[in-house]
Amino acid sequence: MDMAPPIIPDPQLSTTNRSKNNLSNPLPLSASQEAEVRKVYYARVRARCADEIKEFADCARGRTFSVAWTCRAQHRAMNSCMIQFATKAEEDAAREEWFAGILERRQKKEEELAAVEKRRVEVIEMTRKQEEKERIEMEKKLAAQSKEKQEKKSSGSWWR
Repeated sequence: MDMAPPIIPDPQLSTTNRSKNNLSNPLPLSASQEAEVRKVYYARVRARCADEIKEFADCARGRTFSVAWTCRAQHRAMNSCMIQFATKAEEDAAREEWFAGILERRQKKEEELAAVEKRRVEVIEMTRKQEEKERIEMEKKLAAQSKEKQEKKSSGSWWR
């Protein structure tokens, strides 16, 4: 005998990692990559609320504990703005911006590595030249010393 389908649907396994839900970039991000995405996200929200943040900072400048009641209106305006723009959509936009910057960051890293390699080759070449110069100077010094010894041996003493 067949049973009726359950009224309550089976719970879907939810993931805490938001990148798994992102269809255009399904790869899960590492903790450091998530931190970079968060930095982009916070920067985007702060950019949208820059005026409110500046007003609160101007009010709070030079104050200590009196900020709580003196700058209450500016603080609430700043918090309201941050809450208004700190949305899942903004976080997704920040994630997309981060993914779009992957190629740029990779190219920048490759350029930095190339510059380091170029400098390393220059340092090696300068070191070789310096070592060659020191070797030649040492050979000249040894030749002069041996010549001096030969002159001492070949020359007669004035008292003999």
